[in-house]
Amino acid sequence: MNVITIAGQLGRAADLKHLNSGDAICNFSIADSMSKDKTIWWNCSLFGKRAESLAPYLVKGQAVTVSGTITEREWTDKEGAQRKSMDVRVNDVALQGGRRDSEEPRQQAKERVVEPIVDEDLPF
Repeated sequence: MNVITIAGQLGRAADLKHLNSGDAICNFSIADSMSKDKTIWWNCSLFGKRAESLAPYLVKGQAVTVSGTITEREWTDKEGAQRKSMDVRVNDVALQGGRRDSEEPRQQAKERVVEPIVDEDLPF
């Protein structure tokens, strides 16, 4: 069985396109940091209505876990050399935690001043 599960963070915002058939395809990349010195980048593709509905949430820095099947793709780079890459056709996506750019609002919420309740203010 050809199934892989990857956890990491999105390296860029998802790119949503529509094929000639009208089907949606959402492409994104995940950085899987195996150690401080090694990061593996996975090219991922999600299809259909889930691609359309999840694309706005797949932003740079978002932590995700995806599972799907691996496909090998051959292509030619700018210099004309033949290259191969391993891509993931995504079956399931789980968003982990909040978006990275939402750290500032969380910090602001922690800094809000709350008025203490004084016993004299209670009616009983």
